[in-house]
Amino acid sequence: MLAIGLMSGTSLDGVDAALVETDGEALVRPVAFRSETYSDGARAELAEATAMALTFDRPRASPPIVAAGDLIVRTHAMVVQKLLRDAGVEAGRVDVIGFHGQTVAHRPDRGWTWQIGDGQALADATGIVTVSDFRSADVAAGGQGAPLIPVYHAALATGLEKPVAILNLGGVANITWVGRDGALVAFDTGPANGLIDSWMEVETGQRYDADGALAATGRVEPTVLDTMMDNGWFDLAPPKSLDRNDFTIQPARGLSAADGAATLTAFTARTVARALDHLPQRPRRLLVAGGGRHNATMLRMIGQETGLTPEPTDALGWNGDAMEAEGFAYMAVRRLNERPISFPGTTGVAQAMTGGVIHRPATN
Repeated sequence: MLAIGLMSGTSLDGVDAALVETDGEALVRPVAFRSETYSDGARAELAEATAMALTFDRPRASPPIVAAGDLIVRTHAMVVQKLLRDAGVEAGRVDVIGFHGQTVAHRPDRGWTWQIGDGQALADATGIVTVSDFRSADVAAGGQGAPLIPVYHAALATGLEKPVAILNLGGVANITWVGRDGALVAFDTGPANGLIDSWMEVETGQRYDADGALAATGRVEPTVLDTMMDNGWFDLAPPKSLDRNDFTIQPARGLSAADGAATLTAFTARTVARALDHLPQRPRRLLVAGGGRHNATMLRMIGQETGLTPEPTDALGWNGDAMEAEGFAYMAVRRLNERPISFPGTTGVAQAMTGGVIHRPATN
């Protein structure tokens, strides 16, 4: 099948769109990829909706959040059109879209997770069958609803020597461990780029620390680092998941811009090292995807903390920027085929289950 995956992460950078050919099993052939950056106005609107959603005890309609959801649909529909134009593929040839939507709050401890963006509206706008709301069924069944990408990581890692670990460094970091027998263990490890991005915006006006350049000039403040690591969440056995806003930059306030960036980067590295202690067996390789793989300082610190050499997935021919979008295309096909996307070892759900709501275009 030809499938499009759409991902808008908690970093609010923009929309990633991937076109892949897949059977939802071992066959995965990337066809095209496009990333569309949000405008400053769009980022501000989404940030406002997220801040509001985090104050609610459960998801409910509110004008700013409804407006943000409409923005998500419009933006994603536009990106689909551009991706198909780039690839020279007609919309009628695409079997399904996997539409993650925008997470505004993730509260599995309260029995809910909230991704805005109307799947039916996107199906109608594109004329393509759309699968959305991938996480809610898992949470309703007692799972964490995250991470979901491990089933795709396992497909990519089919020919690799095991055990192997794939570390995704997005706004939040998550790790997937694939054992020799194909067993999966996956969980969020802690913040990745999210805190550093927030620090950079507050302290320098920049959106992120390009290549980790500022952190490279700073000094890690051990007292602040120890304070941030003194959190019982890191000792919890997986499965476990986070909302980007579960951690803040407050402990680093008062440090210089460079020292704060260095300390927050070290925090990500140390949480990854702590996460390895929860794996059934130490991985032979640590493969790194997501925007954080471009941060040389972060990768150096991860190497120092873990004793492993972080290897950007691009060296294997995997597009580390496209992986999450490709994963949701892959999972959309699995949903159509009634194949599971979450497992006891990845989200803590009692038994493997599929997820996602299928929307068929009104014009069909």
